[in-house]
Amino acid sequence: MLAATTAVLTALAVSTAVAHGDARPQLRDGKGPVWTEAWGTAMQRPVAGSEDWGPNWSRQGFADQSVRQVVRVATGGSALRIRLSNSYGTTPLRITAATVGRSAGDAQVWPGTVRTVTFGGSRGATIAPGRDLASDAQGLSTSPLEKLTVTLYFAGRTGPATFHRFTTAASYRASGRQLSGPAGDSFKESTNAWYFLTGLEVSGTASPRRGTVVAFGDSLMDGTGATPGADNRFTDKLAERLTAERRPLDVVNAGIGGNRLLNDSPCYGDKATDRFRRDVLNRPGVRTVIIHLGANDIGAPKMADPCMGSTAPHVTARQIIDAHKQLIRAAHARGVKAVGATILPMKGALFPVYSEQGEKVRAAVNHWIRAGGAYDAVLDVDHALANPADPTLPRPGYVCKDGLHPNEAGFHAIASAVDLGAL
Repeated sequence: MLAATTAVLTALAVSTAVAHGDARPQLRDGKGPVWTEAWGTAMQRPVAGSEDWGPNWSRQGFADQSVRQVVRVATGGSALRIRLSNSYGTTPLRITAATVGRSAGDAQVWPGTVRTVTFGGSRGATIAPGRDLASDAQGLSTSPLEKLTVTLYFAGRTGPATFHRFTTAASYRASGRQLSGPAGDSFKESTNAWYFLTGLEVSGTASPRRGTVVAFGDSLMDGTGATPGADNRFTDKLAERLTAERRPLDVVNAGIGGNRLLNDSPCYGDKATDRFRRDVLNRPGVRTVIIHLGANDIGAPKMADPCMGSTAPHVTARQIIDAHKQLIRAAHARGVKAVGATILPMKGALFPVYSEQGEKVRAAVNHWIRAGGAYDAVLDVDHALANPADPTLPRPGYVCKDGLHPNEAGFHAIASAVDLGAL
């Protein structure tokens, strides 16, 4: 992580504007409210768009432009705040102004719901390279599974944007200062990526049952295969189950498509062991992490993917297991439960990812996750998706057209396999 420069983050003296660091639940005088993260995503380095991942604005950044992003919160609260990231910026990021409001679909906002966001009492903020910043609390109450808009205005040039490369939701761009118009007509461009926005946090009455569950991993967690705009990723389905059961747990998606345990990638994020602290442990209110990782480490040698660069070595089950153990130790050191998710069936993929040697590694890792006793609980993704006639293949009708990633039925099956009591 880059070191913070001086003369920035002046709002840090204000307790409601919290810089990147230990962001676990914060109590005032030993009582509520407690901040938990009701929506979140993992940040990545700027990278050009592609045919597979779609276009994005990360390399060019923004100048005299407004960006409106739509997110769905898992639980409700009496107040909210947003968290912005400049983790991969090389210069200070200057936010001129920001607002939040209730989504009315696409780039539209419900009239009368827009609230001005402040940072340490100021409408604007500056975030140093390698840092993130939470806004002041805003008095906009939220309901479970509600969609909100976050609009950021950048008067000057941002430089390349810290962002999340792939989403199943649209973000919108408009010229000039367009912070509160409900119609959204000015937002004529869109991409399926999120920019600078890494979290939306809510506060509510302190409760031992309240907290944040983080889904950490690769494209299965990120939502590859889910229908755009339909909120049917694994984390969406899990949040709906928790809401139906009246369990006050937030769900955050910290998956990155293509992510690996053992090696970095310019396109697929820092290796999981390096990003675990920032993307999981430093989120407010985190109590449980669900980990699905290892598939890309196993499949990388077969993929011939330029985004893997020269770091696509053959890996052993022991290397993957040791990396999992590292994540478990880090979680337990912070009092966070760790749920291990077995690696999904890989043989049915219609692109080069499967090999007989890789299948042996996958089977060994899955056996350890199930029987090794290191994890506090197990989510058996492999069992939920496997074809009963040949468990190395996915169940027909549970995967999207690439033959590997779950479709809506597959994500529903995985979410249904979660033991809610283990969270």
